[in-house]
Amino acid sequence: MSVVDYTQELSVVEGKPPLRSIDELISRPLNTKPTKAYYIALTVTLSMLGIGVIGLLLSFYYGTGMWGNNNPVGWGFPIVNFVFWVGIGHAGTLISAILFLLRQKWRNGIARFAEGMTIFAVMTAGIFPAIHVGRPWLAGYLFPYPNQHSLWPNFNSPLLWDVFAVSTYFIVSFVFWYVGLIPDFAVLRDRATTKIKKTIYSVTSLGWRNSNRHWQHYEMVYLVLAGFATPLVLSVHTIVSFDFAVAVLPGWHSTIFPPYFVAGAVFSGFAMVQNVLIIIRKIFKYEHIITIDTLEKMNKIMMLTGMLVGYAYAMEFFIAWYSGNPIEQFTFVNRAFGPYAWAYWIMVSCNVLMPQLFWFRKIRRTIPVMFVIAVFVNVGMWFERFVITVTSLANDFLPSSWAYYKPTLVDGAILLGSFGFFFTWVLLFSKTLPVVSIAEIKSVIDGSQPSHGEH
Repeated sequence: MSVVDYTQELSVVEGKPPLRSIDELISRPLNTKPTKAYYIALTVTLSMLGIGVIGLLLSFYYGTGMWGNNNPVGWGFPIVNFVFWVGIGHAGTLISAILFLLRQKWRNGIARFAEGMTIFAVMTAGIFPAIHVGRPWLAGYLFPYPNQHSLWPNFNSPLLWDVFAVSTYFIVSFVFWYVGLIPDFAVLRDRATTKIKKTIYSVTSLGWRNSNRHWQHYEMVYLVLAGFATPLVLSVHTIVSFDFAVAVLPGWHSTIFPPYFVAGAVFSGFAMVQNVLIIIRKIFKYEHIITIDTLEKMNKIMMLTGMLVGYAYAMEFFIAWYSGNPIEQFTFVNRAFGPYAWAYWIMVSCNVLMPQLFWFRKIRRTIPVMFVIAVFVNVGMWFERFVITVTSLANDFLPSSWAYYKPTLVDGAILLGSFGFFFTWVLLFSKTLPVVSIAEIKSVIDGSQPSHGEH
């Protein structure tokens, strides 16, 4: 490979900024006082969180009757929100682990933030199964440890599989995220201006000295964790899909659910990462680090996963027709043209039609348009989980028990609170830790790699 080709391959960061300026730019938000806009944003997210807490307190005091759940629809907003937030967390591990193993250097500017969003999304998702059991103070019985009542969880239940899958995913993602932060903690330690900061960064950097031996160990551990985290991307949402796929309800027992759910998770996760990164790059002036080329590649992945999701929608209808089962056929016709048709067509419009705009290069590289499309994608993916959960339960095998599901204000308050919880963590993360990996950005700056003349 010629020198010209090699430098073009590494042109992930625009321009040739000096390494010292990279340290200064990425660490600046941590060393400056929050702006008025930051406090306003934090006030908004905390207000949303407060509304959600009020909804939870009402639910704890009066019971789950405060929700819209009825006799056939025993799963409502909590499970819909759980699946949605677990899906949001998938893009982080995909960007960090899989793209790292594939040596995709464009991921370096967005990997750290995506990893953080994974952790916050999984934390948000974990709230909903706990409250959906009705008595969250007894959730400890879900874990398989001996107790005085000699009660053991049912290991045949996919709900218990969720406990293991999501908790394992969170632990591995957190360790992966922290290991990547260690070299950056050392940079912040060396640049610290106060004794308190220096002490904190000295402890969190684990004695990092930037030596060759440290780098060798770091790269080996990071590679092993990436390899360990990669199958989790596929397994976690596959197991979440088993919550539905192992049931006998029409519209649920489908072998297409595992790949369908994984594609949808990556789809919604990339949309959320793109939305927040667009704001972050503007506020912190990271335009030459999180480049338009990077955002365009994310849009291409969304377009691909959107087509996979659209294919899954079509296959569900085809298999229902091909099966010759009248109950299965009714379920899907009822989804598209029954009482929940409004939700179904919102889902199709946002998830299948809107991403097709990314076929046009100008749209893929126009920030306001891509931002709006990604917002619609997340709206559509939430409605997808709503359609899957509610339509099959509301119209089950016994027509005499059919009932229309109507969410209550408490359901809406808890949903709003989940967004407040998530974005509060995002704001705190942006002011306490580097949202872009200093070490990884330095490794892809033009000229940072050794060259050997014409060889």
